[in-house]
Amino acid sequence: NPIPEDTLPSTVVVVINVRDRDSGDNGKVSCNIDGDLPFRLEPSSENTYKLIIASALDREKDSSYNITITARDRGSPSLSSRASLVLEVSDVNDN
Repeated sequence: NPIPEDTLPSTVVVVINVRDRDSGDNGKVSCNIDGDLPFRLEPSSENTYKLIIASALDREKDSSYNITITARDRGSPSLSSRASLVLEVSDVNDN
C-alpha cells in the first residue's frame, strides 16, 4: 500500500524480521539502510527492526523510494546480506 505524503515523521511503515541461525557473535545481526533517505531503521526487539519515517515526504519530489537494507553479522569474517523494497508515496490534495 502506498504511504500518503502527509504521513507524520516517526510513523512506523514496515517491521522487518532478521535471523541468523549461527550461535554466539556469528548469530548477532545488525541492520542499516543504504543511502540518504527520509527513513531510519531502529531496533524494535531481538531480530526485529522498524522502518520509520524520519522527515517529511513530498510526492512531487519523490513518488517512490527504493530502500536497500543491509544485514551484517558479528562473525569473523563478517557476512552480510541485502534486501530491497520499494515504497510508493501517494499524493494528498494540496488544495
